Amino acid sequence: MKKSQRQIRKEYKEKGIKTGKERYNIGVTILLILGLVTILFPLYMTVMIAFKQPSEMTNDIHGILSLPQHWSLSNFKEAMEVTDFWHSLGNSLFITLATIALSIVIHSLIGYVLGRSKKKNRIYNGIYLYLVSGMFVPFAILMMPLVKQTAKMGLANMIGVVLLYTVFYLPMNTMLYAGYLNNLPLELEEAACVDGATTWTTYWKIIFPNMKPMHATVAILTALGTWNDVMTPLVIMSGDQNTLPLAQLNFQTQFGTNYNLAFASYLLALLPILIFYIICQKHIISGVANGAVK
Repeated sequence: MKKSQRQIRKEYKEKGIKTGKERYNIGVTILLILGLVTILFPLYMTVMIAFKQPSEMTNDIHGILSLPQHWSLSNFKEAMEVTDFWHSLGNSLFITLATIALSIVIHSLIGYVLGRSKKKNRIYNGIYLYLVSGMFVPFAILMMPLVKQTAKMGLANMIGVVLLYTVFYLPMNTMLYAGYLNNLPLELEEAACVDGATTWTTYWKIIFPNMKPMHATVAILTALGTWNDVMTPLVIMSGDQNTLPLAQLNFQTQFGTNYNLAFASYLLALLPILIFYIICQKHIISGVANGAVK
Protein backbone atom coordinates (compact mmCIF):
# COMPACT_ATOMS: atom_id res chain seq x y z
CA MET A 1 0.00 0.00 0.00
CA LYS A 2 1.43 3.32 -1.07
CA LYS A 3 1.93 5.99 1.55
CA SER A 4 0.40 9.40 1.03
CA GLN A 5 2.58 12.47 0.66
CA ARG A 6 1.39 13.70 4.05
CA GLN A 7 2.56 10.48 5.72
CA ILE A 8 5.89 10.65 3.95
CA ARG A 9 6.43 14.25 5.03
CA LYS A 10 5.49 13.31 8.61
CA GLU A 11 8.03 10.47 8.64
CA TYR A 12 10.72 12.74 7.19
CA LYS A 13 9.97 15.35 9.86
CA GLU A 14 10.22 12.78 12.66
CA LYS A 15 13.59 11.57 11.31
CA GLY A 16 14.84 15.13 10.74
CA ILE A 17 15.13 14.62 6.99
CA LYS A 18 14.49 17.64 4.78
CA THR A 19 12.23 17.16 1.76
CA GLY A 20 13.14 18.56 -1.65
CA LYS A 21 10.70 21.45 -1.26
CA GLU A 22 12.09 22.33 2.18
CA ARG A 23 15.67 22.31 0.89
CA TYR A 24 14.57 24.51 -2.01
CA ASN A 25 12.90 26.98 0.38
CA ILE A 26 16.01 27.12 2.54
CA GLY A 27 18.18 27.80 -0.51
CA VAL A 28 15.86 30.56 -1.71
CA THR A 29 15.84 32.13 1.77
CA ILE A 30 19.64 32.14 1.91
CA LEU A 31 19.85 33.76 -1.53
CA LEU A 32 17.30 36.42 -0.53
CA ILE A 33 19.25 37.21 2.64
CA LEU A 34 22.49 37.52 0.66
CA GLY A 35 20.73 39.79 -1.86
CA LEU A 36 19.32 41.93 0.94
CA VAL A 37 22.74 42.33 2.55
CA THR A 38 24.29 43.17 -0.83
CA ILE A 39 21.78 45.98 -1.28
CA LEU A 40 21.57 47.29 2.28
CA PHE A 41 25.31 47.45 2.99
CA PRO A 42 26.16 49.98 0.22
CA LEU A 43 23.05 51.99 1.15
CA TYR A 44 24.14 52.03 4.81
CA MET A 45 27.62 53.18 3.78
CA THR A 46 26.15 55.94 1.62
CA VAL A 47 23.94 57.29 4.40
CA MET A 48 26.67 57.15 7.05
CA ILE A 49 29.29 58.89 4.89
CA ALA A 50 26.76 61.53 3.76
CA PHE A 51 26.11 62.58 7.36
CA LYS A 52 29.73 62.47 8.52
CA GLN A 53 32.27 65.27 8.50
CA PRO A 54 35.62 64.77 6.70
CA SER A 55 37.37 64.71 10.08
CA GLU A 56 35.39 61.60 11.03
CA MET A 57 36.64 59.68 8.00
CA THR A 58 39.59 57.53 9.02
CA ASN A 59 41.58 54.89 7.24
CA ASP A 60 40.40 52.03 9.44
CA ILE A 61 37.21 50.13 8.69
CA HIS A 62 35.72 51.00 12.09
CA GLY A 63 35.85 54.71 11.31
CA ILE A 64 34.04 54.22 8.02
CA LEU A 65 31.31 51.93 9.35
CA SER A 66 30.65 53.75 12.62
CA LEU A 67 27.74 56.11 13.14
CA PRO A 68 28.32 59.86 12.76
CA GLN A 69 29.30 61.65 15.97
CA HIS A 70 26.93 64.49 15.15
CA TRP A 71 24.02 64.10 12.72
CA SER A 72 24.05 67.21 10.54
CA LEU A 73 22.56 68.29 7.22
CA SER A 74 25.50 70.56 6.42
CA ASN A 75 26.84 68.18 3.77
CA PHE A 76 23.50 68.19 1.98
CA LYS A 77 23.30 71.99 2.08
CA GLU A 78 26.82 72.39 0.70
CA ALA A 79 26.22 69.70 -1.94
CA MET A 80 23.13 71.55 -3.15
CA GLU A 81 25.17 74.75 -3.50
CA VAL A 82 28.08 73.11 -5.32
CA THR A 83 25.83 71.29 -7.81
CA ASP A 84 23.36 74.18 -8.25
CA PHE A 85 20.86 71.53 -7.22
CA TRP A 86 17.56 73.11 -8.23
CA HIS A 87 18.77 74.10 -11.69
CA SER A 88 20.31 70.67 -12.30
CA LEU A 89 17.20 68.98 -10.92
CA GLY A 90 15.00 70.98 -13.29
CA ASN A 91 17.13 69.94 -16.27
CA SER A 92 17.04 66.27 -15.25
CA LEU A 93 13.28 66.38 -14.70
CA PHE A 94 12.68 68.01 -18.08
CA ILE A 95 14.84 65.48 -19.94
CA THR A 96 13.40 62.49 -18.09
CA LEU A 97 9.72 63.49 -18.29
CA ALA A 98 9.96 64.55 -21.94
CA THR A 99 11.67 61.26 -22.84
CA ILE A 100 9.02 59.24 -20.98
CA ALA A 101 6.16 61.08 -22.70
CA LEU A 102 7.64 60.68 -26.19
CA SER A 103 8.55 57.05 -25.54
CA ILE A 104 5.06 56.07 -24.36
CA VAL A 105 3.35 57.77 -27.31
CA ILE A 106 5.76 56.92 -30.14
CA HIS A 107 7.00 53.51 -29.03
CA SER A 108 3.52 52.23 -28.19
CA LEU A 109 2.30 53.22 -31.66
CA ILE A 110 5.23 51.45 -33.33
CA GLY A 111 4.81 48.42 -31.05
CA TYR A 112 1.11 48.25 -31.89
CA VAL A 113 1.66 48.38 -35.65
CA LEU A 114 4.49 45.85 -35.64
CA GLY A 115 2.97 43.62 -32.96
CA ARG A 116 -0.28 43.18 -34.90
CA SER A 117 1.34 42.93 -38.35
CA LYS A 118 4.63 41.02 -37.95
CA LYS A 119 2.90 37.62 -37.86
CA LYS A 120 0.90 38.35 -41.00
CA ASN A 121 3.53 40.08 -43.13
CA ARG A 122 7.22 39.23 -43.49
CA ILE A 123 8.09 42.84 -44.27
CA TYR A 124 6.73 44.01 -40.91
CA ASN A 125 8.49 41.12 -39.22
CA GLY A 126 11.76 42.18 -40.85
CA ILE A 127 11.24 45.78 -39.68
CA TYR A 128 10.53 44.52 -36.18
CA LEU A 129 13.71 42.43 -36.07
CA TYR A 130 15.71 45.34 -37.49
CA LEU A 131 14.47 47.72 -34.78
CA VAL A 132 14.99 45.21 -31.96
CA SER A 133 18.55 44.52 -33.16
CA GLY A 134 19.35 48.11 -32.19
CA MET A 135 19.63 46.93 -28.58
CA PHE A 136 22.94 45.28 -29.47
CA VAL A 137 24.59 48.46 -30.80
CA PRO A 138 26.82 50.00 -28.09
CA PHE A 139 26.72 53.74 -27.53
CA ALA A 140 30.52 54.00 -27.85
CA ILE A 141 30.27 53.24 -31.58
CA LEU A 142 27.65 55.94 -32.13
CA MET A 143 29.11 58.58 -29.83
CA MET A 144 31.44 60.52 -32.15
CA PRO A 145 29.09 60.61 -35.18
CA LEU A 146 26.23 61.74 -32.92
CA VAL A 147 28.31 64.52 -31.37
CA LYS A 148 29.15 65.94 -34.82
CA GLN A 149 25.65 65.48 -36.20
CA THR A 150 23.85 67.09 -33.25
CA ALA A 151 26.27 70.04 -33.31
CA LYS A 152 25.64 70.66 -37.02
CA MET A 153 21.86 70.41 -36.55
CA GLY A 154 21.84 72.78 -33.58
CA LEU A 155 20.76 70.04 -31.20
CA ALA A 156 23.69 70.19 -28.77
CA ASN A 157 21.25 70.90 -25.97
CA MET A 158 18.57 69.24 -23.84
CA ILE A 159 16.20 68.87 -26.82
CA GLY A 160 18.84 66.90 -28.67
CA VAL A 161 19.43 64.68 -25.64
CA VAL A 162 15.67 63.98 -25.35
CA LEU A 163 15.48 63.01 -29.04
CA LEU A 164 18.51 60.73 -28.71
CA TYR A 165 17.07 59.01 -25.63
CA THR A 166 13.79 58.48 -27.49
CA VAL A 167 15.70 56.72 -30.26
CA PHE A 168 17.97 54.76 -27.90
CA TYR A 169 15.04 53.21 -26.01
CA LEU A 170 13.02 52.50 -29.14
CA PRO A 171 14.23 48.87 -29.62
CA MET A 172 13.58 47.70 -26.06
CA ASN A 173 10.26 49.49 -25.65
CA THR A 174 9.01 48.32 -29.05
CA MET A 175 9.75 44.72 -28.09
CA LEU A 176 7.91 45.14 -24.77
CA TYR A 177 4.84 46.75 -26.35
CA ALA A 178 4.70 44.23 -29.19
CA GLY A 179 4.94 41.34 -26.74
CA TYR A 180 2.30 42.80 -24.44
CA LEU A 181 -0.20 42.98 -27.30
CA ASN A 182 -0.40 39.17 -27.21
CA ASN A 183 -2.38 39.58 -23.98
CA LEU A 184 -4.98 41.82 -25.64
CA PRO A 185 -7.52 39.78 -27.66
CA LEU A 186 -8.16 40.75 -31.26
CA GLU A 187 -11.89 40.52 -30.55
CA LEU A 188 -11.69 43.97 -28.93
CA GLU A 189 -10.52 45.54 -32.17
CA GLU A 190 -12.90 43.50 -34.29
CA ALA A 191 -15.85 44.62 -32.16
CA ALA A 192 -14.75 48.25 -32.47
CA CYS A 193 -14.41 47.84 -36.26
CA VAL A 194 -17.95 46.46 -36.47
CA ASP A 195 -19.17 49.53 -34.56
CA GLY A 196 -17.54 51.73 -37.20
CA ALA A 197 -14.42 52.83 -35.32
CA THR A 198 -11.30 53.64 -37.35
CA THR A 199 -7.93 52.09 -36.58
CA TRP A 200 -6.79 55.36 -35.03
CA THR A 201 -9.87 55.55 -32.80
CA THR A 202 -9.57 51.90 -31.85
CA TYR A 203 -5.98 52.39 -30.75
CA TRP A 204 -6.54 55.48 -28.60
CA LYS A 205 -9.90 54.46 -27.16
CA ILE A 206 -9.31 50.74 -26.58
CA ILE A 207 -5.72 49.56 -27.00
CA PHE A 208 -3.82 52.46 -25.42
CA PRO A 209 -5.84 52.48 -22.13
CA ASN A 210 -5.52 48.69 -21.82
CA MET A 211 -1.73 48.92 -21.96
CA LYS A 212 -1.40 50.84 -18.67
CA PRO A 213 0.79 48.17 -16.99
CA MET A 214 3.19 48.31 -19.91
CA HIS A 215 3.12 52.12 -19.90
CA ALA A 216 4.22 52.04 -16.26
CA THR A 217 6.95 49.51 -17.05
CA VAL A 218 8.27 51.53 -19.99
CA ALA A 219 8.10 54.71 -17.92
CA ILE A 220 10.17 53.37 -15.02
CA LEU A 221 12.74 51.56 -17.19
CA THR A 222 13.18 54.63 -19.38
CA ALA A 223 13.31 56.94 -16.36
CA LEU A 224 15.97 54.86 -14.60
CA GLY A 225 18.23 54.83 -17.64
CA THR A 226 17.68 58.50 -18.46
CA TRP A 227 17.96 59.84 -14.92
CA ASN A 228 21.25 58.06 -14.14
CA ASP A 229 22.97 58.52 -17.49
CA VAL A 230 26.15 60.58 -17.55
CA MET A 231 27.74 59.92 -20.93
CA THR A 232 25.04 61.19 -23.30
CA PRO A 233 24.53 64.63 -21.67
CA LEU A 234 28.30 64.92 -21.15
CA VAL A 235 29.19 64.55 -24.83
CA ILE A 236 26.08 66.15 -26.37
CA MET A 237 25.13 69.16 -24.23
CA SER A 238 27.32 72.25 -24.34
CA GLY A 239 27.60 75.31 -22.12
CA ASP A 240 26.47 75.40 -18.49
CA GLN A 241 23.59 72.95 -18.96
CA ASN A 242 23.97 70.31 -16.27
CA THR A 243 21.94 67.33 -15.18
CA LEU A 244 22.27 65.92 -11.66
CA PRO A 245 24.72 63.15 -12.66
CA LEU A 246 26.87 65.71 -14.50
CA ALA A 247 26.80 68.14 -11.60
CA GLN A 248 28.08 65.41 -9.28
CA LEU A 249 31.31 65.29 -11.25
CA ASN A 250 32.23 68.55 -9.47
CA PHE A 251 33.17 66.52 -6.40
CA GLN A 252 35.90 64.67 -8.30
CA THR A 253 39.21 66.40 -8.97
CA GLN A 254 42.64 65.22 -10.07
CA PHE A 255 43.74 65.32 -6.43
CA GLY A 256 40.88 63.36 -4.91
CA THR A 257 37.17 63.10 -4.20
CA ASN A 258 35.10 64.72 -1.47
CA TYR A 259 33.16 61.61 -0.55
CA ASN A 260 31.02 63.27 2.14
CA LEU A 261 29.56 65.84 -0.25
CA ALA A 262 29.43 63.35 -3.12
CA PHE A 263 27.41 60.78 -1.16
CA ALA A 264 25.08 63.48 0.14
CA SER A 265 24.48 64.56 -3.45
CA TYR A 266 23.88 60.94 -4.50
CA LEU A 267 21.13 60.61 -1.88
CA LEU A 268 19.50 63.84 -3.05
CA ALA A 269 19.54 62.59 -6.64
CA LEU A 270 18.16 59.21 -5.56
CA LEU A 271 15.00 60.53 -3.89
CA PRO A 272 13.00 61.67 -6.98
CA ILE A 273 13.55 58.49 -8.97
CA LEU A 274 12.91 56.36 -5.86
CA ILE A 275 9.54 58.05 -5.29
CA PHE A 276 8.65 57.55 -8.96
CA TYR A 277 9.59 53.86 -8.74
CA ILE A 278 7.47 53.32 -5.62
CA ILE A 279 4.46 54.83 -7.40
CA CYS A 280 4.85 52.61 -10.49
CA GLN A 281 6.26 49.42 -8.94
CA LYS A 282 2.98 47.46 -8.78
CA HIS A 283 2.76 47.48 -12.58
CA ILE A 284 6.40 46.70 -13.37
CA ILE A 285 6.68 42.96 -12.77
CA SER A 286 3.42 42.10 -14.53
CA GLY A 287 4.30 44.43 -17.38
CA VAL A 288 7.74 42.95 -17.97
CA ALA A 289 6.44 39.37 -17.70
CA ASN A 290 3.63 39.98 -20.16
CA GLY A 291 5.79 42.03 -22.50
CA ALA A 292 8.34 39.25 -22.74
CA VAL A 293 5.78 36.85 -24.26
CA LYS A 294 6.57 36.18 -27.89
